[in-house]
Parts: sequence; C-alpha cells; structure tokens
Amino acid sequence: MTLFWILDFVLLLVVVPVVVILLRDVLAAANGIVPSIERITRAAGAGSRDLDAAPLLLTTQDQVHKTVENVAAYGGSLDVILDDA
Repeated sequence: MTLFWILDFVLLLVVVPVVVILLRDVLAAANGIVPSIERITRAAGAGSRDLDAAPLLLTTQDQVHKTVENVAAYGGSLDVILDDA
C-alpha cells in the first residue's frame, strides 16, 4: 500500500506540474496566433481594396487604343502635309 501512495505523490509532484506547464505554453502559443491572424486579415482587406480598380483597366485599354488610332491618323495627316510641301 505504501508503494501506491509513493506513486500518487510522484504523480502529484512531478507529472501534474509538467502537464500544467505544457498546457500553459500551448495556450500562450495559441494566444500568440491571434495578432498574426489580425495582421493577415488587414493585409488581405487592403489587397482586396487594391483590386477594386481592376475593372478600370478595361476602359484604360480602350482609351489607349483610341489614342493610338488618333495619333496614327495625325501621323498620316502629317505625311500628306509634308509630301505637299
């Protein structure tokens, strides 16, 4: 019966504190993840806002094509004018 009590004391004095320390460290690590997740969330939101202007690229491309056409037409007119001179 004394061996049983000795093992109980060893359990209470050694194993339980080790388990408590390990659980405390796991809890601290889990709580340390929260700020990282919040930073990732803010960065993802900012990236999403940056992509809100992506549809404007289609109108920009259209404007570039029109500008190139106008410049080409102007260049053609210059060719005609300079040939006449």
